[in-house]
Amino acid sequence: MLADYIAPGNRVELKATGKMWMDEDARTRHIYMSKVMDITSDDRIEVLMPYEKGRIVLLPVDGEYSLCFYSTKGLFQCFCRIVDRYRSDNMYILVLDLTSELAKLQRREYYRFSCALELKSRLCTPEEVDAFEKNRRYLVDPGENLQKSVVVDISGGGLRFVANFSYEEGNTIYCSYRLPGNANDKEYEMLCNVLKVTELESRPGLFEHRIQYIYIDENSREDIIHFIFEEERKIRKKQT
Repeated sequence: MLADYIAPGNRVELKATGKMWMDEDARTRHIYMSKVMDITSDDRIEVLMPYEKGRIVLLPVDGEYSLCFYSTKGLFQCFCRIVDRYRSDNMYILVLDLTSELAKLQRREYYRFSCALELKSRLCTPEEVDAFEKNRRYLVDPGENLQKSVVVDISGGGLRFVANFSYEEGNTIYCSYRLPGNANDKEYEMLCNVLKVTELESRPGLFEHRIQYIYIDENSREDIIHFIFEEERKIRKKQT
């Protein structure tokens, strides 16, 4: 059942496919962000018509697109065709027929993007870990005793950073960092598990840490994944 994996409110990317890429209409050469409004059957959904710069983008009926859903159960992809569009309660809706099976996407979530970001972190208290395990957001003081280090790559599932101090493997740590180009200057906060710590052979006194997010807001995870692929897209564009 489609509703077992996708739900109203999930964010979704629409990207034109096939001969649509040859169309001179700029709407077919762009990736649009939207939101699932309704699931009417196992092969039909309704999504909010995309907005850009405060304006509605009227995607063409019969246009064929690939979809990437940002679901709470992971990332999923399929293909679709726009069969209708209408207005309801001041909202503009696209009706999509799914033309392929839903497939789980792993690559987007775990693709690692090389970067250089400032990371702030500290050990978590047992009380904080216990609170998060019980779905209660609780931090004694996020800004207390934070140590600074440098992120060298990030993904939707974790990150790697280098520091002049070291945690122990198995530690639970609080981390926060900002993404460049974020208009809201949002600070992304998460609790992480330290998977591996190694001292750099070429730089004694510096320690590489590999960590995995264990408690992270799903909207933050989506923002991070979207940032990674936007940056990767910019790099590919420069190379071509």
